[in-house]
Order: sequence, then C-alpha cells, then structure tokens
Amino acid sequence: MRHEHPTWKPDVLGDGFRSLTLDLGVDDEGPVVATLVTYLPPVPPVPTAGQVDAVLYLHGWSDYFFQADLARFWAGQGVAFYALDLRKYGRSLRPGQSEGYVTDLAEYDADIEAALKAMEADVRARYDADMRTTLMAHSTGGLVAALWADRFPDRLQALILNSPWLELSGSSMLRFATSGLLEPVARRRPKARLKIPEFGFYFRSISSAMDGEWDVDPLWRPPFSFPVRAGWIRAVLAGHARVARGLDIRVPVLLLASAASTISPTWNPQMLRTDSVLDVNLMVQRGVLLGPEITVYRFDGALHDTLLSALPVRTRVYEGIRRWSGAFMLPR
Repeated sequence: MRHEHPTWKPDVLGDGFRSLTLDLGVDDEGPVVATLVTYLPPVPPVPTAGQVDAVLYLHGWSDYFFQADLARFWAGQGVAFYALDLRKYGRSLRPGQSEGYVTDLAEYDADIEAALKAMEADVRARYDADMRTTLMAHSTGGLVAALWADRFPDRLQALILNSPWLELSGSSMLRFATSGLLEPVARRRPKARLKIPEFGFYFRSISSAMDGEWDVDPLWRPPFSFPVRAGWIRAVLAGHARVARGLDIRVPVLLLASAASTISPTWNPQMLRTDSVLDVNLMVQRGVLLGPEITVYRFDGALHDTLLSALPVRTRVYEGIRRWSGAFMLPR
C-alpha cells in the first residue's frame, strides 16, 4: 500500500507562509491534527558549522498563530521560523471537536514531537543542515513549553516565554481551593463547561475591529474564551502545581512580561497598555522557579502578548529579544 507524504501548502497568512498538517491519530472526537506553519524569507538562513538555528512558536489559550511580524523578525536574525497550531486550535480545529480540550498538558508532547520531526526534515531539505531549536511560547503555551522543556532537557538551545501562565491569578491557596472543588466534577464529567465570567477586554485591546490594530480571525481567536471545561482546567492547575514545586530547565530562559496588570470586571483604558489577563508580578515570582538561568524583561505599556503592544512598546520588546538571543541563543 502506497503512503502519501504530507505536503506544505499556501497558508492563510499569504505570501511567504506555508502550512503542513500533522496527523496525530484519533481520539473520542475523531481525527486529531496539529498544523505547522513556516515562513520562507527572501534571504534564507545561512548554515553555520552545518547547523541552522530554528524557532518553534506555541500560541496561547483560545488562540492561533497570526503574528507574521514575529516570523519576519526571526528571519531577519538568520533563524528559520516555525509556529504550531496545537490540536483543536485554529488551523487544527475540526468540526465537532471541543476547542482546545485536553485532560493532560503532556498530550501536547505528541504535537511538539511531530512538529520537530517535520522541522528537521524541512531544514535538511531546504538548507542541507542540522537544526538547533529554540522554543518560544505565549501564555498557556508558555506553561506547556516550560513543562515540556523540563521533561526533555536535551532537546532545546533556549526557551523564550511571552507572558507565560505559570500560576492561577490570585495565589497558590486559591489554586488549592479550586482544585479541591473541581476534582469531583473533572473526574465524573471532564467535558463539563464551567460558568466563568467572560468580559472580552483582551480581545478589545488587540482586535482591529475594536481598539487594537491586529486582524484576527474571530472563529480562531474569539472575542470571548473557548468554553472552559473541567478536565482542561484540572490539567492546567496540575501544571501550575508542578511549576510551583520548581522545575529544572537547563537552558537559558527569557521571560517577557508587561510592567503592570489591570484585571477588572469593567473596562479600563489602562487595559490598552497593561496585561489585562494575568498577574504579572505573580508570573515573575513563578518564572524564577523554572531553572537556574532566567532572564526577565518587563516593559512599560505592554499588553498580555507583549508583541501585540503599541508599536513603540513592541519595538522595545523585539530589541530585548534581539539582545538576549545574541548573548544566549545565537552565539557565533
């Protein structure tokens, strides 16, 4: 029986972008896939000592990869760029699936492994070189990436976390209480939807249809969150507990965050220049528990995704990444 190899196809981001569907098998909701996106720059990376540096980017909750400027930035640094829409998100979401749903964050090991395998093959075909990998991730993707890097210490060159969700907003005591209340429901009805207030303020701050400047797909990045299900939030809280006990990530880690948070049940114009999703002080407290070599950059005026902030702010963020990567990720 002849097996057809998957092929790269033009991506929704347009010129220079291609995507590849990665088969991850079948679960109780049907076929499961992830989608790898890459950027083909006008000037391709030049291998050094038979190697090409590559970045793999993971998105956050209720999200997908649309940050074309990020791809172009890394290309300008001579880095091969890839991004992954995880199972049941964005390009990988299929009809009838529970959006973003997993019961263990380690399920994403298969997504990341499939992406790395496809990246290695692509780098070999395009540049005739081996690959050194940096993982970059945002928000919930940052939690996934940190836990993965702790479990697979020899797979990465560096780790970059953009406002990672490392603890439940409030405190660890709130997480303990929430876990205890949630456990019976998550065990009996893991797909039960939890009634959690939704305000849509972060979407308002980024979408060009409202007060932001970014063209986002409202189906893939909805104004309000995907349904929060008991089994999923239990998996996230378990990840938070693991971080609180301390990880041992043995590569350089860069943590990017806003200088301040504005978390409120009512709209506040400060949400256009602060993190309106997570407590950034708590984030940094947890960030220093990730490993022995942690760099923290905080930016006045930054949003939850620091790279979606107003142009003067994100320019500073990109410059910070450039300086750090030159010192820790791209030594020549």
